[in-house]
Amino acid sequence: MPQILIDHSPDLDFDVTGFAKEVHQLIPQVVNTRVEDCKTLVRPAAQHLVGDGASTEAVVLVEIKILAGRSVEVRSTLSARVTELLRAYVRVAAAFCVEVTELDRETYVFVQHSGQ
Repeated sequence: MPQILIDHSPDLDFDVTGFAKEVHQLIPQVVNTRVEDCKTLVRPAAQHLVGDGASTEAVVLVEIKILAGRSVEVRSTLSARVTELLRAYVRVAAAFCVEVTELDRETYVFVQHSGQ
């Protein structure tokens, strides 16, 4: 925890690794966690569609999953700061969505598997 999922349009010229590393540094500034606990998956889409398909606008969707119990203000601040960071990394016309979702503490399970 936190878990960061980044979905983006195919062929988007976007330093997603640099962005993810900065997100990992940013999250502990807002949420009580450590950089070492941040985990990101990047999922370039095979294709994307905006509206009726006439637009060539790129799409970047970021979901940050954190344990439940943080205030609306904390979650809102995190969303806003990640959105601003996206503006610095994506240099083409794009639609952004940043969502902070909560993981239910009673049902969330995380295991550090050694591979043995």
